[in-house]
Amino acid sequence: MEPANLPRHVGIIMDGNGRWAERHGKPRLEGHRAGSESVRDITRAARQLGIEALTLYAFSSQNWSRPPEEVAGLMQLLREYLIDERSEILDNQIRLEAIGDIDKLPTLVTEPLTELRAASAHNRGMTLTLALSYGGRESIARAVRAAVRDAAAGTLKESEVDVERFNRYLPTSSLPPVDLLIRTSGEQRISNFLLWELAYAELIFIDVQWPEFRRNHLYECLETYQARERRFGKTSAQLAADSDSDV
Repeated sequence: MEPANLPRHVGIIMDGNGRWAERHGKPRLEGHRAGSESVRDITRAARQLGIEALTLYAFSSQNWSRPPEEVAGLMQLLREYLIDERSEILDNQIRLEAIGDIDKLPTLVTEPLTELRAASAHNRGMTLTLALSYGGRESIARAVRAAVRDAAAGTLKESEVDVERFNRYLPTSSLPPVDLLIRTSGEQRISNFLLWELAYAELIFIDVQWPEFRRNHLYECLETYQARERRFGKTSAQLAADSDSDV
C-alpha cells in the first residue's frame, strides 16, 4: 500500500453476523459477539495505518424492528464493548463519537457511551464513530429541520443554503468526506448509511461475513481503493495534467 494514498475516512457496513451464526449452527447473538472481535481488530489496524476517521454502522434505525431479545442482546454487547475497550481507546489517542438517534438507546448504553465520548474528546490519533440507531435519510431530515429552524429565526437566508452550509447541519460535519465504503458479506447496497457523505466515496463489496473480516481483508480493500482512479467529475486527462503541474 502507498501510505500517502490511504483514504482519510473509511466507513464500514458490518454485515453478515446473523448469517455467520446460522452457518455455524449458533444463535444469532453469537454472530454479533463474534463480530465484536472484528471491530477490535479493524479499529486497531486502522489506527496503526494512520487512517484519520473510521465510521462503523453498528445499529440502524430499522434494526429496532428486530426480535426484542436480539435487540436487548445487541445493547448488552454494545455496553460490554464500550467498557472493555475504554483503555485501548484512550491509550491509543482515539476519539470516540456517535451519530444517530442516541436518545433512543437504553441507559445501559448511553451511560458508558457518554462517559467515553467525554473522556476521549481531546484525543487526536483517530476518530472512531459508531452509527447507532442511525439512518441516512433520518439524519438528512434532522439536518433539514435544523436549517428550517434557523431560517425561521432569521439566522439563515435562502441564498446561504449551499452544499457546504448544509453539511454543517449534519452530525458528520467535523469529519472528512468518506473516501471508502466497505460492505461485508457480499450484499451490494448501502442500506441507508451515510447517504449524503458517500457522494464521491469508492464502494467495495467483499464476500466475507463480518465475524471473519480481519485486517488482511482491510488491507485488500485498501489496495483495491488505491488502484482506482478518483476523478471527482474530471476526465483522466485533466487529472494527469493536474498531476504534472504539481511536479
